[in-house]
Amino acid sequence: MSACPCGSGVDLGACCGPLVEDGVPARTAEELMRSRYTAFALGRTDHLWRTWHPRTRPPVVEASGVEWTGLTVLEVVAGGEGDDGGVVEFEARYVELGDRGLVRERSLFERRGGRWTYVAADPAGAVPAGD
Repeated sequence: MSACPCGSGVDLGACCGPLVEDGVPARTAEELMRSRYTAFALGRTDHLWRTWHPRTRPPVVEASGVEWTGLTVLEVVAGGEGDDGGVVEFEARYVELGDRGLVRERSLFERRGGRWTYVAADPAGAVPAGD
């Protein structure tokens, strides 16, 4: 058994695995964000595609060529089981061509047809990435 890439400390099969592998719907915006990070780490673009809001989804969803090395959730605003929208701010660490990097984003999520979807990065909450 392997630990989930999202950093929960739980086995992949008991954490993000059912969402990424089997299409089980996320219960919260944070759960969806963690599963999307896991999908990026595992190169599972099918999960990224089906959880991206159709209004903002690009025509083709591709996994980046970086090695994702860690995730820290910084803040969660709404996005619970009874909400229709939410925001999750996070930092995701990666290595690309031997250089370490960091992505920091406030992501907007919306419940659509009873399922959480990623809408976009919050332009008002944009935070510069750094090392």
